Amino acid sequence: MQSQDKEIVSEKVAAGKRTYFIDLKEKQNGDRVLKITESRKNEGEFIRSTVMIFQEDFEKFFAALDQVKRSM
Repeated sequence: MQSQDKEIVSEKVAAGKRTYFIDLKEKQNGDRVLKITESRKNEGEFIRSTVMIFQEDFEKFFAALDQVKRSM
C-alpha cells in the first residue's frame, strides 16, 4: 500500500499484550482496502503482522466473520 492512499477510517483495539489496528483506505484509483495489523512486543521489539482485504472480497470476508461471530 502506498502512502498516497487516503485513510477513510482507523480504529485501534488494545487487547492485552497485543494491539490491533483496523484501517479502511482508499487507493488512488478509488478502490478500497481493509488493512488489519496486529502489533505485539517480543523481547523488546515490536512484531507486526498485516492482512489486507481487497474491496472485491469485502462481502465474502464480512459474511465469514458474521458466521464465526454467530458461532461464539
